[in-house]
Amino acid sequence: MSFKKVRNAHKTENTEDYLELIAELLTSKGEARIVDIANELDIAQATANKTVQRLHNQGYIKKEPYRSIFLTVKGQMIASKSKKRHNIVYKFLLNLGLDAKTAAADAEGIEHHVSERTLKKMDKFNSSNKK
Repeated sequence: MSFKKVRNAHKTENTEDYLELIAELLTSKGEARIVDIANELDIAQATANKTVQRLHNQGYIKKEPYRSIFLTVKGQMIASKSKKRHNIVYKFLLNLGLDAKTAAADAEGIEHHVSERTLKKMDKFNSSNKK
């Protein structure tokens, strides 16, 4: 049964990562372009473009040729939820005593696979360990 959960998490991982990155680029740079996405993910622009096209077809983003990419309400909701999950896991790992670099790297993988129940426990742990 746990294998099924992991396989399902893998299916949404890429989408969540892209939407979260697009939201971060929009916040930090005011725009999200294919070249920026490719650079951040260290992938070819063609690969980023293919995924962005899929996200557009699924209704997560709006885009026009040679223009910035924007999140739809549907995309914003997933990006926001993903960012929140990431932050909870990241803070939890920091509270365990990990350094920021390790916590950031590990949180990136864990955030997609942690259950809501575990995430709530992590958040509660974070709240009780505020400095």
